[in-house]
Amino acid sequence: MPELLLAIETSTPACSAALSIDGVVLERYALAPRQHAALMLPMIESLLLEAGIAVTELDAVAFGRGPGSFTGVRIAASVIQGIAFAADLPVVPVSTLAALALGGMHITETKQVMTALDARKDEVYWGCFTAADDGAVVLQDAEVVCAPVDISCPDSGDWVGVGSGWEAHGDSLMQQAAERVVRVLPDFEPRAGDVARLAVIDYRLGMLTEPAAAVPVYLRNNVAQVKKSLR
Repeated sequence: MPELLLAIETSTPACSAALSIDGVVLERYALAPRQHAALMLPMIESLLLEAGIAVTELDAVAFGRGPGSFTGVRIAASVIQGIAFAADLPVVPVSTLAALALGGMHITETKQVMTALDARKDEVYWGCFTAADDGAVVLQDAEVVCAPVDISCPDSGDWVGVGSGWEAHGDSLMQQAAERVVRVLPDFEPRAGDVARLAVIDYRLGMLTEPAAAVPVYLRNNVAQVKKSLR
């Protein structure tokens, strides 16, 4: 039987869904701010129709669990929980920054990426990743949300900067990392295809979670409370 895994990513203005069939990835992608909720289910239906499979035939579902837009990450978690509960499927949560790093590595053919997503409030979601031999990416230190001047950079090596944080806060980030950054992709967004590629690796390792535990990762501990208080 083929190995089938569905992945979605809505943590940024980009919206995408992907289907991995024995490692071959089909993808739907759109740069569509504030349209994620309307686009996601049609994207999923289109992929399943193209592949000729039903949701119940999937082995697992995956999602970009953040960090990223509060609303966007919530949409991904809600959609994936609904599918997982309905079809009794395990879930593979994947770091948005890790997926962003993998995509940057593929485009630039490099093995070291500094990811930065614009977190608003004059902050960035930050993480540094290196390529692993199995196709995964390895986080160096930790994923954080911080001011651009407070990022932690590797001591040496040539790195590629990827993500919207480099566009919004490029000057400040370059002041901290300039000697190590050889290229910047400021307009590259995380994609479901890369979420799927990383999720397949975790799925094979048994790194799964129950649908109820498929929750967003915001890095800002107070985001949910702030949003709730505004309702």
